[in-house]
Amino acid sequence: MRRYVLVGAGLFFFGLGSVGVLLPVLPTTPFIILALWCFAGSSKRLHDWLYNHRLFGPALQRWRENRVIPPMAKLTALLTMSASFACLALFSATSWYVVAGSGLLMGYGAWFILSKPSKPPEVVSQAPGERPRSIDPSGCSGI
Repeated sequence: MRRYVLVGAGLFFFGLGSVGVLLPVLPTTPFIILALWCFAGSSKRLHDWLYNHRLFGPALQRWRENRVIPPMAKLTALLTMSASFACLALFSATSWYVVAGSGLLMGYGAWFILSKPSKPPEVVSQAPGERPRSIDPSGCSGI
């Protein structure tokens, strides 16, 4: 039963993420990541299909390997959140605490996005058979 629920949820989240490609107010990436998580627990075939998908696969692979969010994705997410918050605050009749709560949630989302690197770490050349090492940008790798 758990497997069927996860496959259903994965398909639902994939559908929302796919619609998000066309609608700027609906985020794509979080739904695709949730779909991948659901498929990982329910269907290897669907997981592998999504992970290697022509459109969504590269971003999922960058996220899994290095927790990287590309600069354009960051900019799009931040602009969309800002526009959504402005519309909520200026044009809706919701109470101030709903607007404040939404602002706090969006602020946390913005912090999370900005706290992730924009590109994978550079790899130091290595001898054959040696594990890759990242370059320490501070130059203090021994400290």
